[in-house]
Amino acid sequence: MRDNTGVISMGLAPAARMPLRARLRLLADPALGVGSFLDHARAVSPAPSAPFLLAQRAGGPGAGGGGAAGDPGDVGEEGEEEIERLSLDRLTEIRDAYASWYHKAGVKKGDPVGVYAGEGVDAFLHFLALSSLGAIAALVNGRMRPEVAADYLGRVGVIGVVATADGLERLRASGALPKNLAFEKELDAFPRRRPARPSLPGVFPYRHGDDDLVMLCHTSGTTGPPKAVTFGHRQFFLGKRHRLLSFPDAASNRLLTALPQTHSAGISYLMTATLLGLPTLVMADSSGEAVHDAARWFRPTIVVAFPQTWAELATLDLSPSAVGDVHTWINTGDSAHEAHIKELIRHGRRPGRLAAVAGPGGLGSGLGSRLGSGLGSRLGSRAGDRPGSRFVDGLGSSEMGMALFRKVSEPEKQDYDRCVGKPVRVVERAVVLDDDGRILGPGRPGRLGVKTPTRTAGYWGNTELTQKSSVSGYWLTGDIVYQDRDGRFFHVDRVPDVIHTVRGPVYSLPMEEAVMIGCPEVADCAVVAVNAPEPGGKQAPFATVRLRPGASAPDDLLERLNSALRAKGLTALSGAVLATEPEHFPTGATGKVLKRSLREHFADVLIRPKQVAEENRP
Repeated sequence: MRDNTGVISMGLAPAARMPLRARLRLLADPALGVGSFLDHARAVSPAPSAPFLLAQRAGGPGAGGGGAAGDPGDVGEEGEEEIERLSLDRLTEIRDAYASWYHKAGVKKGDPVGVYAGEGVDAFLHFLALSSLGAIAALVNGRMRPEVAADYLGRVGVIGVVATADGLERLRASGALPKNLAFEKELDAFPRRRPARPSLPGVFPYRHGDDDLVMLCHTSGTTGPPKAVTFGHRQFFLGKRHRLLSFPDAASNRLLTALPQTHSAGISYLMTATLLGLPTLVMADSSGEAVHDAARWFRPTIVVAFPQTWAELATLDLSPSAVGDVHTWINTGDSAHEAHIKELIRHGRRPGRLAAVAGPGGLGSGLGSRLGSGLGSRLGSRAGDRPGSRFVDGLGSSEMGMALFRKVSEPEKQDYDRCVGKPVRVVERAVVLDDDGRILGPGRPGRLGVKTPTRTAGYWGNTELTQKSSVSGYWLTGDIVYQDRDGRFFHVDRVPDVIHTVRGPVYSLPMEEAVMIGCPEVADCAVVAVNAPEPGGKQAPFATVRLRPGASAPDDLLERLNSALRAKGLTALSGAVLATEPEHFPTGATGKVLKRSLREHFADVLIRPKQVAEENRP
């Protein structure tokens, strides 16, 4: 078995692991859902006081304060202000303390409350407190621009807002914060101990029905103002139940999550860790450098993050002391880039025998997952380990409630070209549709439509948009895909990012992949539509690229990029620029490239090249 005794020196207890009998009881409980998982886990745990979560605080180890590389024992010397150790009992105590404050402030069942937080554990704790009252946590990424966040909270109609001191100041300064809020409170000012006489409802915690809403999470805002996606007690949990048996076993695995906890994926994986008693480090900084530093002492076997973290990790000289134990990288949201995947899976070690990996939405298979021993026993075995790791890629969206496609990449495999694999088992059907809703055959790009019980009930306060987001029972994800004759799906673009040239549509994602694979000096690339000059007009593809640290800029950037595109038989770029300013490569709250902003910034770069070049000269 893989050695997991190091968690003891980190202040984590092996006794926190949820045994098979307890997991089977949870699996059989029809009331188990997103709004109640903490109390259900605590009720069946053999050791609810045993810590299993390490919550990194801003400035703690791996976020600039780091413990000694390769010495997990140093974590215990960092102090509670930098690393907080959380058990089921401690989570419940904090939850109850927060809930008491919220209830005294007038929060009731069905009330939305804004939580504007950073990447650490705060959003998760406030989600637990609000859902215990039957209220709805409106989670907002602390990286979202304050004026955008304040406008979003106003559209949601929150009754109050909690945020960091700096976050509250920025929200107020934006002038867009809703008026007449019942409260505005700093996250650090909340009580951390359950009061002797708490102010709680007569029935506490709230008993959720299947259709009760538990959370609102915003979309990325890459195509317009962020939308509020609703998440239900049963709906959001449907695609996660299988993890009780199929996720890598807590006895021999350690999870590092660099997901923002204001995102549904962040809540999902912390819910999984809570139900399994899985030793988990919750990052307060999702940058590649911070993750690498933290991994030196935590030695994770599983790392879960969004694509931007992978992009940054891929540019680093990764240390075996940090990633040598990793057998699985899990990506969700947008698909990761081939160049970044290949860089990561060179590291770590995998089991020698073929074993299923429980990734985003994917079920484990084989004897381990069928009988509940999990696949952690096989993933934890040293005998016959092979060099290299697996990358589990899951294309999904907030509206789908989870990643609905699954693809596993390993060093020996070469099935890339934007392949996102096949739908996971919970998906009833996935199809490719034309603009009129007709199903397209193999090889023909079109809109992705999905039928699944995990899909959102809709957008909060926007019935019209909810209705327009589906056709003939299929939810339109906003992705452009095609399917091959083997049933595999390939993701080629987002609907608003398609480049409409005089010769027909050009898809940006395959072009970006070709550039990063064909030009090793390029760390990241974004291809967008700009106005094409006459004659012809319409649109043309334009690229902005970021170089790897220390890489030299090519003498002829455009020719260098186009040579890589020609090698793949793809459309040539009409222009390109090195990203030397923030506006050359803007990213949103979750690290996604804001292509809408790029289109606006470079709209006339081909029509007025000299003027635009002067405006963008470093």
